Amino acid sequence: MNLWSRLLEGGHRPFEPDSSDPEPEGNDCAPDPNDVGFTAAVVGLGAKLAMADGAVTDQEIMVFSRVFRAAPEDADNVRRVFNIARQTVRGYESYARRIGRKYKNRPCLLEGVLDGLFQIAGADGVVTDAEMQFLATVAEAFGFSDATFRRIRASHLGPDRDDPYHILGVPHDAEFKSIRAAYRQLMADNHPDRVVHIGAPREFEDAAHAKAASITAAYAQIRTERGLLVRPD
Repeated sequence: MNLWSRLLEGGHRPFEPDSSDPEPEGNDCAPDPNDVGFTAAVVGLGAKLAMADGAVTDQEIMVFSRVFRAAPEDADNVRRVFNIARQTVRGYESYARRIGRKYKNRPCLLEGVLDGLFQIAGADGVVTDAEMQFLATVAEAFGFSDATFRRIRASHLGPDRDDPYHILGVPHDAEFKSIRAAYRQLMADNHPDRVVHIGAPREFEDAAHAKAASITAAYAQIRTERGLLVRPD
């Protein structure tokens, strides 16, 4: 009997969060083999996420099956399990906390689950505000910082306009010396005094002040998130 059949045989019970699971040993990116509880919790998260915008689409179920590697012959069982989970999940936060607690020493596994949820959210071509809030709450339950969530989100959707890494034009995993170099170059190129020196109109000077403030704030935010003392460079 495969895992999907075992979930169906258990009816709604496998989708009830269980905080008594022992912490798994090891430190890799894979869940314990045959961990039905883990799969049940992930199914619960996927089903609840699919309902976050009010409707579950065939595309979302198909993406779920692909992301979590269900065999083609299990397609019918996956759909049935997904529908059961959708009807019985009472609160996705408890599922996220369960997974985060059990696999807290395997952050790459937790990030993989969040990656899969992002793919499900985007299966219909758009990630709604409700879905984004869902994903942010799951990330918090997994123990991820705001900066880590922003990096994961950017890898799927591109950076937000107010993303400090986007403002400085550097990747999220850039070494700090590269970030500092980018900051200094941007400040040199956009300093208000430089705008005045080249004789630009007065309104350009005001825009330069705003841009310089944005660059400085982005740099300070990255320093703070990386646990570095904020000071002039």
